Amino acid sequence: MTSPYGLHRVLEPAGVLPQQAHRLDATPVCGPDEVLVDVSRLNLDAASYRQLREEHGVAGVRRAVLDIVAARGKMQNPVTGSGGMLLGVVREVGPASPLGLRPGDRIATLVSLTLTPLRITDGLAAWDGADEQVPCEGTAVLFGRSIAAVLPDDLPEQLALSVLDVCGAPALTDRVVRRRAAPSVLVLGGGGKSGSLSLAAARRAGASRLVALVPTGREAAAVRASGLADTVVVADARDPLAVAAAVGDPVDVTVVCVDVPGCEHGAILATADGGTVVFFSMATSFPAAALGAEGLAADVEMLVGNGYVPGHAAFALDLLRGEPAVRALFEHRQTQQA
Repeated sequence: MTSPYGLHRVLEPAGVLPQQAHRLDATPVCGPDEVLVDVSRLNLDAASYRQLREEHGVAGVRRAVLDIVAARGKMQNPVTGSGGMLLGVVREVGPASPLGLRPGDRIATLVSLTLTPLRITDGLAAWDGADEQVPCEGTAVLFGRSIAAVLPDDLPEQLALSVLDVCGAPALTDRVVRRRAAPSVLVLGGGGKSGSLSLAAARRAGASRLVALVPTGREAAAVRASGLADTVVVADARDPLAVAAAVGDPVDVTVVCVDVPGCEHGAILATADGGTVVFFSMATSFPAAALGAEGLAADVEMLVGNGYVPGHAAFALDLLRGEPAVRALFEHRQTQQA
């Protein structure tokens, strides 16, 4: 009997959800409520990719990913705990699947690779390890409670995948900003994928002042040219005092979209009492955030961006289509990586 949560795919330890499992059954046989996907590309979570590249180097990151997937039946970085998402073509749909997909649909999964049964069959031969988008041949399995989006016809595949990878961030930013009357908003990592989308979402939601914090002058120049933020500042997000000094007056909402650990205290210091900090980075230490706020006597609400808000995929794609500056930053990033 299959479970909509994928419990039947858990090999060890028994009784846990797929995300907590050490190993999944990735056998490419479609259950009654499952969807079998022929994978064409993985998009590794930014924090996971950075950690793997720093530990193994570009030359060794391919083997590291292959070893993780072979051992676990899924892509879940043992250090960061994060995975990413994938792109592929639906091969088979079980008769009881509620996802509304059809064989031949080109899809991006909107659930993490940390809970998605995955097999890689080409040894990642077409990937040089130089960025987080991974050309790949293999299979994946979606459960009854998984989420996937059919890729739009009007956007290049890699561009759509980049947006869908982070689509939870702008949707939740929109929700949080709309709760307040014309709040000031800071985005740590405002030049990245989730950061640029979050800036655009905050502007649409009525933010009165937008501050983007980025790590380098080169990135600052790109964000200034885009016009997505009213103020662009350069600081190391891991240095709390530098962040607070760069931002100046504390903001009402801070959105953390960085892929390095150690940014919790800077985000808290930059946020006014009664304000909200939204953590989207998988590099976040939630004990550090909670204990840091306590130690700083900071009266801030802290939210975990869980990557899912109803309608988040359509919302993010609409931002990309409607905000030329956002699309330009995404395309510039892809050009640099190429």
